[in-house]
Amino acid sequence: MDKAESWLYKTLQYRFQDTGLLKRALTHRSVPGLNNERLEFLGDAVLDFVISDAVYKARPDASEGDLSKLRASLVKDTSLAQIAADIGLGEHLILGSGERKSGGHRRESILADALEAIFGAVYLDRGFAAAGEIIERVFANRLEELPDAGDLRDPKTRLQEWLQARGMSLPDYDLVRVTGAAHKQGFEVSCRVAAGDGAMPAVTHGKSTTRRKAEQKAAANMLAELLGEGS
Repeated sequence: MDKAESWLYKTLQYRFQDTGLLKRALTHRSVPGLNNERLEFLGDAVLDFVISDAVYKARPDASEGDLSKLRASLVKDTSLAQIAADIGLGEHLILGSGERKSGGHRRESILADALEAIFGAVYLDRGFAAAGEIIERVFANRLEELPDAGDLRDPKTRLQEWLQARGMSLPDYDLVRVTGAAHKQGFEVSCRVAAGDGAMPAVTHGKSTTRRKAEQKAAANMLAELLGEGS
């Protein structure tokens, strides 16, 4: 049993019948020859079905829209990359020299794709049930701690809904400043909410690498202020 096989058995309690599938699942497209793109395509489909089934059973009263949000929160790249990092997948990736030098074993998209490729490889190796068991194993904690669907709405939407429920005006977002070179800009945005009875309006700020993300952070900060959670 080589290093990658030993790692997989130790972390996921799985041993491949066809070890070539594991090697392919770990091989990035920066390496000449067979790579994990086709397995990632297959694993993505298997993952979507298994997680859809899991959230459907976990939330019997949830609407289709809420189930979609819950599934999306679980299978997004950031979640997959975190799981991959937690199990040490990056140490076993097979990368081209350029990707190795640039830290590809830590890159979110590469980790997420490789994890899905492993799911696809297990599906080909032993079938759907085996792939489902692996997926449920690595997602176990996240499935046990599913958030409320309402908490998955972005901060701007939640702030708007909070204000509308109280008959208050919608917030105004203004670009405060842009910093940095064109290829690496930083954005600061303000979020202003009008206060009643002549009081001064509430203003919060958010900073990020895009204006949209900065607006989301400013909205999140405003929600924290309005809910009394601000520091």
